[in-house]
Order: sequence, then C-alpha cells, then structure tokens
Amino acid sequence: QQVYCVIDKGRLMKMPFDGLSLLDYAINSALVMSNICLQRQDKIGLISFADRQGEMLPADRKPIQQENMLQLLYKQQTGFLESDFEWLYKQVRYQVKQRSLLILYTNFESMQGLNRQLPYLRLIARHHLLLVVFFENSALTKLSKATAVTLEDVYTKTIAEKFVFEKRLIARELQKYGILSILTTPEQLTIHTVNKYLELKNRQAI
Repeated sequence: QQVYCVIDKGRLMKMPFDGLSLLDYAINSALVMSNICLQRQDKIGLISFADRQGEMLPADRKPIQQENMLQLLYKQQTGFLESDFEWLYKQVRYQVKQRSLLILYTNFESMQGLNRQLPYLRLIARHHLLLVVFFENSALTKLSKATAVTLEDVYTKTIAEKFVFEKRLIARELQKYGILSILTTPEQLTIHTVNKYLELKNRQAI
C-alpha cells in the first residue's frame, strides 16, 4: 500500500515545546513512520507544503527511500504565513493517483481555522484515506486543570478550558466528514501515529 507523510510547514507549526518546534516533532515522527512502513512492505512518500509551493517525494519501498526522506526533511523550516491547503489538494489530486493513506501533520487552534481548510480536506478525503494529526496545547491543558484561587485564576482557567474544548470540537468535526484524526501532545505524537497506522493495517483499511 501507499502511505504519504504530509507535513505542514506553516506558521502554526512554529509553536515550541521542550526546545523543539511542532515541525521538528512532525519530521521526527515521519522518519519513524518511514521505517515502520518499509518494514511492513508498504510504499512511503513525502509531501511538504506551506504558503508557497512545497516539495514531494513519490512513494516507494526501496531501502534508499528512508535516506531520501531524511535528505528532503533535513533543511525544512516553518514559514510565517498560513499554509496553502488548496495547493496541497491540487498536488495530491494530480500527483497521487493510487488511493493512499495520507498522514497530515498540521495544527488547528480554532474551529474558524479548521473551517477555512475543511473544504480542501474533504476533497482530499474523497480519494484517499486521510488522517489528520494535530496537537494539544499542553500549557493550556495544564491551566485548564489547575485549581482557581483568585478571580484572575478563574478567568485564566475558563479561557484555557474554552480552547481545550475547541480542540475536541475540531476532532468531532473532522469525524463528521469521515476524516480520521489524532489529537496528541508533541511527546506522544510518534507512538500515537504508529499505533493508528498499525490499527488501520490490521483492519485492512488501507
């Protein structure tokens, strides 16, 4: 089967966590996924995109493919603008002819942000099995669970709870349109993504 790691390099992937950006975590996860997929005899490929045209490595299962991905990902950096999901849709539509599992590493901070890109995600999901991987904001999650003592604490906790809840709403909205998703902390990204891939393989969903 064909598997593509699709990496968003837009501004929302600049967010830092324990000294690394979300893009760094996505790159590390994609490299682990390439190794797992090749072990399972699947073809692995790569697409990266931001506000301008991105890069693509067609799916293959040759042993050299992991090295090819490493070379392509080595110098990737985030941009300062919102990513162009329309470009991503066109790239996938015209370059990925075989139905594939697309693991999209991205981030959404609000329903409004999702709704701007949802039409393109739905179009992609018509032709491929789309798995959207996005991130919990660990700092906000911690604030939402903290004990409120002062009035300022109550205000901060309420705002944090709103943003945490909105992340859950994003996952539900994707599910409504048949789009798979993983909402994860950065440190759990790779294990959750690998487990989901293995689950889909066992179910013969791909």
